[in-house]
Amino acid sequence: MASHGHNGDPHSGDSDSSSGLLGVLRTLFGRSDGDQSLRAQIEEAIDEHEGEPGNAPGAGLAGDLSPIERQMLRNLLHFSEHDADDVAIPRGEIVAIPASASFEDVVSAFAEHGHSRLPVYGESLDEVVGMVHIKDLFPIIAGMALNGKAPPRDWSNLMRQPLFVPQARGALDVLADMRARRTHLAVVIDEYSGTDGIITFEDLVEEIVGDVEDEHDDAPKALLVPIDGQTWDADARSDLDDVAETIDPRLAEVEEDVDTLGGLAVVLAGEVPEVGRVLEHPSGWHIEVTGGDDRRLTRLRLHAPRGELEGAE
Repeated sequence: MASHGHNGDPHSGDSDSSSGLLGVLRTLFGRSDGDQSLRAQIEEAIDEHEGEPGNAPGAGLAGDLSPIERQMLRNLLHFSEHDADDVAIPRGEIVAIPASASFEDVVSAFAEHGHSRLPVYGESLDEVVGMVHIKDLFPIIAGMALNGKAPPRDWSNLMRQPLFVPQARGALDVLADMRARRTHLAVVIDEYSGTDGIITFEDLVEEIVGDVEDEHDDAPKALLVPIDGQTWDADARSDLDDVAETIDPRLAEVEEDVDTLGGLAVVLAGEVPEVGRVLEHPSGWHIEVTGGDDRRLTRLRLHAPRGELEGAE
């Protein structure tokens, strides 16, 4: 009979299982540290083991946590710090259909965008009256294709009620709400009861496991695109750290607590600037607003200080 280690314990001969990150985590759950929360202790253990290779393929449970497991664990530890506004799809990116649309228009919207659920609004996007799930359209479309049935003139009975949550509701609470209500779409409401964004169940899962791409997702687009040596086209969501690394570190020097290029533009303007406005950064860079509305910015164009970056590729 093959031996499994000392005293027949299949894991007793594996020193890594007690000295690695898994062993540290087991110890943490059994101790009390008055100076640190359990969350902080776990994250400290992850930091100490950052850069380690983790499990090799086929190593089984005896190995340590893999890099992707460590990253997911770190994401999970910080998941409760996010609120609905942090994880929502912004208002400017919402794909929705008006309640006045014909059935053909509804089918066309699903075909064009590849989503499984679409919000339905009344007079404006601030008046979301329901949502439509693509699987509720299948029996009707099948009847039209196979039996020549006419499309329904009134499809309002297909609408389901979405979940409505305030911006400040915690992401973990939104996840619990979705599970309790058995719905996979939530509408985020701002302080004026307007629509700030939407959250799907997938958005919440991605906060833990990372981006989940499927066959309907477009290839990711670069957030910072050089036009020439003096000008950059930028998504307002561009992280200032990426802007600093890619374009100019001076653009990330800001005293206010902002993380994105759009946030920097709002700070410089003292408000949400209108499309066409050009803002001057202390470094000499000029930030031109090229896309957005009165609630948020979507596109910006960066113009280098005169005399700088001449001849850059």
